[in-house]
Amino acid sequence: MSELQILVLALVQGLTEFLPISSSGHLILSPYLFGFADQGLAFDVAVHLGSLIAVVGYFRHDVLRIALGWFGSLVPGNAATADARLGWAIIVGTLPVVVAGLLLKSLIEGELRAPWVIAATTILFGLLLGWADIRAKRTRDIDQIGIREALLIGASQVLALIPGTSRSGITMTTGLMLGFTR
Repeated sequence: MSELQILVLALVQGLTEFLPISSSGHLILSPYLFGFADQGLAFDVAVHLGSLIAVVGYFRHDVLRIALGWFGSLVPGNAATADARLGWAIIVGTLPVVVAGLLLKSLIEGELRAPWVIAATTILFGLLLGWADIRAKRTRDIDQIGIREALLIGASQVLALIPGTSRSGITMTTGLMLGFTR
């Protein structure tokens, strides 16, 4: 892979990661648009890891507060704080996508990287997010999340394993459908 391709893909990742559009889909489509060879899933995972490190670094105080709350909830007799509950919700919500990712690895690396799949899921889930944004009641805050809601949001993230489906978009869609504020 050339340095130019790495630079272009890093820019694509940086510009699309924090919007409710699929950065994975854009990474896969970029070689078609710029005439590069497909960089493969390993590179995509590497740039996503870079984004994760940047996010954890930026939100390090929040991450630390939630982690300390979660660890505190493991001590018998400690009351569950809002941070502890959020920590548990993050853990529970992550499990479905981890399991599905391991089970569907070959499908994700192969057939689902097709441009038509990316186009279809981008349109479908973009429309779904728009619908949820219009119809949502938005009566609940994040501190009201329970295990059931965390599992539902986590299960919806399985759809984000399909390139073209935005993880943040499907998470917002599910949260809105469950009555949460943005």
